[in-house]
Amino acid sequence: MDSATLSSTSRHLAAALEPIAGQVYFSPECHANYQALGFGEGRGVQDGVAMANRVAYFTSRGSVMGQVSGHVVAATFAVFNPDIVIPSVEEGWKLTDATSICSARDRGAIAQLERILGPSPRGVDRAQELLQRAVDPLKIEGRALFAGLRSLEMPNSMLGATWRLADMLREYRGDSHIAAWVSEGLDAVEVCLLTDAFSGLPMRTYSATRGWRAEQFDPATERLVSRGLLDASGETFTTAGRETRSRIELNTDRQMGAAMNAIEGDLAELMEILSPLAQAIKDAYGYPKRGPQEMAIAAAKTAAD
Repeated sequence: MDSATLSSTSRHLAAALEPIAGQVYFSPECHANYQALGFGEGRGVQDGVAMANRVAYFTSRGSVMGQVSGHVVAATFAVFNPDIVIPSVEEGWKLTDATSICSARDRGAIAQLERILGPSPRGVDRAQELLQRAVDPLKIEGRALFAGLRSLEMPNSMLGATWRLADMLREYRGDSHIAAWVSEGLDAVEVCLLTDAFSGLPMRTYSATRGWRAEQFDPATERLVSRGLLDASGETFTTAGRETRSRIELNTDRQMGAAMNAIEGDLAELMEILSPLAQAIKDAYGYPKRGPQEMAIAAAKTAAD
């Protein structure tokens, strides 16, 4: 598979998988399970979608690696402000243990999928087969969240297994993305700012949802300007900045090569199965219709008003 095709197909697959894997973070069933463990309520409803409790989010997602410290969770999530992550995880481990919250996460995610899609949606058996084929050749080195998910027992339902495999591919790409931007010599605040610009968002919009504030943004902007990646205003890409951020995405795509090559001949069929499932999840408010970045813009505007 040539590099242009790899980039195009890996990004399309990631987009199709995102609502299926990522719905775990917006599942009312998950939120109820976490509350039963002693966590607080979620952050309300935005655009019809139930938003997660922050402490439960960091603790539950990190639990796939076991009962690790907040520092480890901050390192593996990478783009979030450690000042937010570390105390959240420390608080979470006072309420529960990794096995309990990981089980609550699994049960809640699968329950939402079954509620929206039914226990055996059309094509899910074939989707599971193809996603398993995509995951099989992937290596765990340097990919802590993917490795954590791979270490877990596979859910015993076909829909649950499909969700787990989608989550594994999502985290593998995320782990790969971290490797790509770290290798460019960027830190978390800097890559968040470049991602705002790369996504066509107002600066400090989506990046603010990762817990960064002016005291981190201001010096990071100065560093990016001094490196020639943002112009003097700190608001716009330079040519070098755009090339750097594009290269990060291309290097992320390249790391998905083994997965994409494993399903190359059947990718169109897989997309035909996944796309309507993903849309059904969005239509039922199991995942944001506008996407997290657009929701971040709306939240920022509301706060400003």
